[in-house]
Amino acid sequence: MYKEILDFIREKFQKPDQFIPLHEPRFVGNEKKYVMDAIDSTFVSSVGAYVDKFEEMMRAITGSKYAIATVNGTASLHAALVIAGVTSEDEVLTQPLTFIATANAIAYTHASSVFIDVDKDTLGLSPEALENWLSENAEIKDGSAYNKSTGKRIAACIPMHTFGFCCRIEKIVEICDHYHIPVIEDAAESLGSYSHGKHTGTFGLLGTFSFNGNKTVTCGGGGAIITNDDRLGKLAKHITTTAKIPHKWEYVHDMTGYNYRMPNLNAAMACAQLEQLPDFMQRKRKLADEYATFFADKPVRFVQEIPETTANHWLNTLVFDEPEQKEEFLKFSNENGVMTRPIWKLMNHLEMYKNFQHGNLAISEWLEDRVVNIPSSVII
Repeated sequence: MYKEILDFIREKFQKPDQFIPLHEPRFVGNEKKYVMDAIDSTFVSSVGAYVDKFEEMMRAITGSKYAIATVNGTASLHAALVIAGVTSEDEVLTQPLTFIATANAIAYTHASSVFIDVDKDTLGLSPEALENWLSENAEIKDGSAYNKSTGKRIAACIPMHTFGFCCRIEKIVEICDHYHIPVIEDAAESLGSYSHGKHTGTFGLLGTFSFNGNKTVTCGGGGAIITNDDRLGKLAKHITTTAKIPHKWEYVHDMTGYNYRMPNLNAAMACAQLEQLPDFMQRKRKLADEYATFFADKPVRFVQEIPETTANHWLNTLVFDEPEQKEEFLKFSNENGVMTRPIWKLMNHLEMYKNFQHGNLAISEWLEDRVVNIPSSVII
């Protein structure tokens, strides 16, 4: 079966002998034109027309009132936590099955992570596991949720839309609203994904995105924060630009800020990439549909979007029945020039996060042993 899978992948990418990466960028639009225009303008750092244009395009794509360009997705998530009011005395609920940036951003605030299990079909935070953990461990005092065992305030919840597949975000927000817990969506991987017609990142108080080199839309490095909250939208812009009070020549800063602004050079490339997003989405969906047909009669599950959601199919994903199959396939594919990768090691299995509180993580542990990503680049 493994050879049959690789033969199919090579056929789809029309590379019978060459190395096939997991997800490589596609620069087939105005990237060079816009980057050269930014260079010619001499505005190559954090001020420039393309930064403003990028934010306008992100507002239009996501339907959010505010979009703030940042240097990368991790910076976006860190800044979102800060402006949401998370402090070193707090806890943040999130999933253990995620990229390290999610847990790292929480650590940057010196808050503690609490890991909650995921759903097997979405690979994202499980509303049922979340509700179970909160009903057993949380109490509401003075309008906020507190962990009964630690006494700490539960200041936020960060669900992640894994590989671009929408988690059950509406139910998660409903549960968190009941407990007065702000939701910050880690939408780093889900640009172009929708749940019930709404773009990911727009359900919670804040949403964050990544434009890293391996994302569907990339500018080398880049991120964005989106929100519909007037105060937080303005604060996000302020804190990510070193909290400098606007003035023609004076440098006065009124709070601890961060140098997190996206450079104009990166924004130029991002704008060119965003122009192609509809075409990229159409091509990625076509590949995913062909994968789904191919794997329909194979003894391995090809992950697909749940009803009433539209995934961007950033990384196409297989779930093997047994851990041994996963390891065999990873070895066979990578040794034969087709890049595949396992899902991340659980955050609570990493040295720096192993002592943090968590609920029953049976599904996360099951998936950790079985999930593999296969080549997913946009086919031109």
